[in-house]
Amino acid sequence: MPTPTKGTRLGGSPAHQRLILANLATSLFEHGAITTTETKARRLRPLAEKLITKAKRGDLHHRRQVAAVIRDKGIVHELFTEIAPRYATRPGGYTRITKIGPRKGDNAPMAVIELVEEVDFTAKTTTSKQTAPAAAPVAETEPTPAPVEEEQSTASDEETTESTQVEEGAREEEAAEADSTDDARSDESASDESGSEDPKSDKA
Repeated sequence: MPTPTKGTRLGGSPAHQRLILANLATSLFEHGAITTTETKARRLRPLAEKLITKAKRGDLHHRRQVAAVIRDKGIVHELFTEIAPRYATRPGGYTRITKIGPRKGDNAPMAVIELVEEVDFTAKTTTSKQTAPAAAPVAETEPTPAPVEEEQSTASDEETTESTQVEEGAREEEAAEADSTDDARSDESASDESGSEDPKSDKA
């Protein structure tokens, strides 16, 4: 025998309580969030989550069990086709209760019960995996300054060749000047020898 819930019964009889919770669950699945008393929200939460869990299974047996609670066929179809697939990767905790303060008149504590928006973590992982290979070509194309270094190396090679050519030209000029000075010295020595031979010829 199931244990009775703690607290006072909603409505006048157990059947009335079941109808109240069924209507609240129908409104919750239709609008996504409803405002009610804290007591009704706490009683509705386990029922709504059980219905979502049955809708996640999606077979005919569980569809009939959900249809026994929610009499609106349109809401049942929406629960199986739209709401349940959002929580395919979530093991539980499909609803959230937020207190909003007392109600005017009887000062009853009020609350908002709503369906939690499910975040698709698989989509994030797939996008991160897809963006990771895209970043690899950027890393490969980053080391582009190599041609600049080659140009600098070619420029330095040209400068060294020019400097060597200048040095070789200077050496050739120095060698030519040395040859000219040697020729001049040889001419002077030849003239001196001819000048020394002339007095001897005169004396003879």
